[in-house]
Amino acid sequence: MNLIKGLLVSSALLVAAPHVAQADILVGFVTGLSGPVSSIGIPNAKGIAAGQAYIGEIGGEKVRVIQLDDASDATASARNARKLVEQEKVDILIGTSGAPQTLAMATAAIEMKVPMIAVSPIAAISNGEGGPWVVQTPQPMPLLVQGIVDHMKAHGLKTVAFIGFTDALGDLLYDSLSQSAKAADIKVIANERYARSDSSVTAQVLRALAARPDAIMLGGTGTPGALPAIALAERGYKGPLYGNNGMISADFLRLAGKAANGIICPTGPVIAAEQLPAGNPIQKVALDFRAAFEKANGEAPTDAFSSYSFDGWLVFADAAKRAMATGAKPGTPEFRTALRQALFATKEVVGTQGVYTYTPADRHGVDDRSRIMVQIEDGKYKLLP
Repeated sequence: MNLIKGLLVSSALLVAAPHVAQADILVGFVTGLSGPVSSIGIPNAKGIAAGQAYIGEIGGEKVRVIQLDDASDATASARNARKLVEQEKVDILIGTSGAPQTLAMATAAIEMKVPMIAVSPIAAISNGEGGPWVVQTPQPMPLLVQGIVDHMKAHGLKTVAFIGFTDALGDLLYDSLSQSAKAADIKVIANERYARSDSSVTAQVLRALAARPDAIMLGGTGTPGALPAIALAERGYKGPLYGNNGMISADFLRLAGKAANGIICPTGPVIAAEQLPAGNPIQKVALDFRAAFEKANGEAPTDAFSSYSFDGWLVFADAAKRAMATGAKPGTPEFRTALRQALFATKEVVGTQGVYTYTPADRHGVDDRSRIMVQIEDGKYKLLP
């Protein structure tokens, strides 16, 4: 009789075991594995994989990721976010590649009252009921572009032309340039735009050159961002050429080729980790990221985008650990609320792109430690003073 009772107890434990797994923390991750922004989305996915390899368990609970491809389409980004929350019951959202897509996803997250970590830059958004709900890992564009304007001013440049995307990212870059340039008494004398899907930017480049600027800033990213650089090189442009952190990409370098040489870009410290001054706290995390990336993906990172999603994972892990300490259980509205509150109480979390401290009034969370200036030389990034 005791033997039978013992077997029944053992069986009950075995049946109960799968139920424990329901406490897994669920992360809904959306990225563009296909479409025009895939040169950003694929690295984003590899960065999440590196994050899982680096931290796979939080507060004794396993973390499970459900990943969806939005095909670089903003409508799909929002639809995927809703699916992950309403059907998969994820605790947090991370994503996506491209500013318009990320904005659409963030809007859905706010409506559903689910915390989100954006891994592409987005413009100002409403906090929503009970919010704010969204933080981001990419440096704010004004902070990055200020590095360009400071460099221009230090070299006595007085005018600049802008050639960038027609979308929200192009607007964000142009607005940041206009504001910083005005304060530095530098005039923006041309504003030329093109779509990511365009195959030629000849007309835009000719108009920008006709304005005779002292320098040109490029407001495109990934592979489409290479078009103006190539067109300018073909027309013999030799003046200062500034890019942005979205050009720190193997795909951009491959397509732009020698036309990329000399481009000066503001970017995060991870790109030149070995060149950082001794004692910089970001250096160790950046090197840890590279090791985790190789472990997860079987190759070394060659882009800037994967580190943004990796930093998103670090921020999430830190917040989730503190949310778990409240006693709230993953999979419940209480845990989502605790996770949101923890996100906006993040203090000095060292990542690869910066040191993050979020507050309800600051969804960016970084300062000047998150920006360096590099110059492209034969496919490598040289740290500038």
